[in-house]
Amino acid sequence: MDLARIFLAPQNATHRQYEALRAYFVEELPGPEVARRFGYTPGSLHQLVHQFRQQPKRSFFVEPLRRRGATIDPVRQHIIQLRKQNLSIYDISEALKKEGCPRTPMAVSLVLRQEGFTKLPRRRDDERPLGTKPTAADRADAGAVNLEPHAFRTKFGGLFLFLPALAELKFDQVIDKCDLPGTQMVPAAHALRSLLALKLFGTQRHLHVMSAVLDEGLALFAGLNVIPKRSFLTEYSCRIRPDCYPKLMRHWFDAISGLGLQHGSSFDLDFHTIPFHGEDALLEKHYVSKRSRRQKGILAFLAQDGEKRFFCYANCDLRKDEQNDEVLTFVRFWKDRTGKLPEELIFDSKLTTYPHLSQLNQQGVQFITLRRRSARMLQELQARPRSAWRRIELEGVSRQYRTPRILDETVTLAGYAGPLRQITIADLGHEEPTLLLTNQLRRSAAKLIQRYARRMLIENNIEDGVNFFHMDALSSAVALKVNCDLQLTLMASSLYRYLAQRIGSGYETAKSRHLFRDFIDATATIEIDERAVNVYFQKRAHNPLLVAAGFDQTDIRIPWLGKRLRFLFG
Repeated sequence: MDLARIFLAPQNATHRQYEALRAYFVEELPGPEVARRFGYTPGSLHQLVHQFRQQPKRSFFVEPLRRRGATIDPVRQHIIQLRKQNLSIYDISEALKKEGCPRTPMAVSLVLRQEGFTKLPRRRDDERPLGTKPTAADRADAGAVNLEPHAFRTKFGGLFLFLPALAELKFDQVIDKCDLPGTQMVPAAHALRSLLALKLFGTQRHLHVMSAVLDEGLALFAGLNVIPKRSFLTEYSCRIRPDCYPKLMRHWFDAISGLGLQHGSSFDLDFHTIPFHGEDALLEKHYVSKRSRRQKGILAFLAQDGEKRFFCYANCDLRKDEQNDEVLTFVRFWKDRTGKLPEELIFDSKLTTYPHLSQLNQQGVQFITLRRRSARMLQELQARPRSAWRRIELEGVSRQYRTPRILDETVTLAGYAGPLRQITIADLGHEEPTLLLTNQLRRSAAKLIQRYARRMLIENNIEDGVNFFHMDALSSAVALKVNCDLQLTLMASSLYRYLAQRIGSGYETAKSRHLFRDFIDATATIEIDERAVNVYFQKRAHNPLLVAAGFDQTDIRIPWLGKRLRFLFG
């Protein structure tokens, strides 16, 4: 090997600059020859020479990190010794902190890089040093539930108020009819109860499910030793076949109705867009009201009982070319399940078309909707004489809008067979008149407007339900398929309404978040004896309402626990 070439053939820019300047100043070679020898252009070499003359003390050589006589940093040496013990930068940082000379992991990493250490390979758990770590819960197993006599405290005590209803409607049998997937350790009913428990408890989707994995009360509600981990819950919703969801909705509706949940006769219908925030999805763009824009998302049709305020029907397998037909699908669903048509449907102008309104009218279904306003229509309304309008008085609205002006007339529309009643309303808080369309030709205008005035709050009511049951949360550790999330929302909504119906005392129409705050968000002590699961609630202001509703007399067998359930109130 020609060792001289190591000096004569520079391998980096600094060495090449040094040799070029040495040849120019020491050997006094001509500039063009120096430029040719070291690969510079004449102009580049001229600039290099000029810069060196301006800074002749430029350093071409890096000083060694440790010089003779220099003080050695003891912390640095300790970091090196700890790394030789196969400790990570986080382990070293923690050890230094305990010894009173704290260093951040980044500072430790910098020292190790300067000393020539590389990153450690990923280690198994048994290779890591002993230290404080999160407690790992057992695997969820329905056969490992601890039903031996013992007591514990849980923050999910309010969930047990739903257990009598789930036992009476034979929850396990309902799930068995729907062909949902399950395993020997976590059967389908137990898996769905776990998801339903998280849906019932809380005002937002549980971003940190693992923080509650050791709560024995949450697991006992589902009939498991521990609640399944987030990976299982996410994966489970992906295992459910699409044809299972219509079955689940039908069988759940029949079961909760057989339990005695009362239904109203008027229904509020609306579309709700669940935004999608990914890429390369075959999704259409829909209008998102909370963002006032159109974006990719899944369009969900929701039917809410206008009197009892709970979701009774939903469908998210919709395309734009199918959304106009969904109102007729809901009518068929309601007739199949109850044996009669819905009496009244309330919705906005974008829900369906005039030909579909004609079909509703032919079936004898009453409806109230809005008519879209065109510029020409507004000009014609402004040209109408003031004497054509008349004032009416409304009830249940603010004083400022209690006496609007109206035009009550009969119109015909393309695609609709027969007459339609159009009520034009002004002075109702909008800059432009509101055009109400209905096939109720004899009902008083004041009652129709009052009913649709409640419809103006429908979107707020539906939005409140969607937000409380966290159906379209943008992020979650438990990422559910939309179909599964929607069906769980229906189930949770009806359970809340059944609980409100049983409690009474004005809670029949209370919002779900109000019920959660007063009754469900309650800690409890659970004592399991040989025969029963006894739930002791601490003293709370609303306990007398539960006692008055007969919850203190509860003595029902919970099939998936094999014991009876009792409530006791402090």
